[in-house]
Amino acid sequence: MTEGRGSASMNMVTLISLLCLLVLAESANAASYTVGGTGGWTYNTDTWPNGKKFKAGDVLSFNYDSTTHNVVAVDKSGYNNCKTPGGAKVFSSGSDQIRLSRGQNYFICSYPGHCQSGMKVSIYAV
Repeated sequence: MTEGRGSASMNMVTLISLLCLLVLAESANAASYTVGGTGGWTYNTDTWPNGKKFKAGDVLSFNYDSTTHNVVAVDKSGYNNCKTPGGAKVFSSGSDQIRLSRGQNYFICSYPGHCQSGMKVSIYAV
């Protein structure tokens, strides 16, 4: 009986190891993008994603002056209306790394007038 339990334990260790490798492989395939390109996160970046293909797990780098801007992860309504919903995640380091989730991802700057001036991006990740 002891031999059977040992085999089950070894199988479990092998399975966990394979799952860890799959997670690492997924992360290794993730691409990194600087939002806004060389200009960084600023006004009129709403068209920056055009023509780009994003995948879940890709990392967006938001580079900006943290004394005058921020990044807020919002829902579709927050994006369309340039409003920060309650409980929204606010980033304010000036150098934020955000991993994309599968589906639509929305980000705005919540400083007054900034989102309305195009400081927002909507990105679909497959």
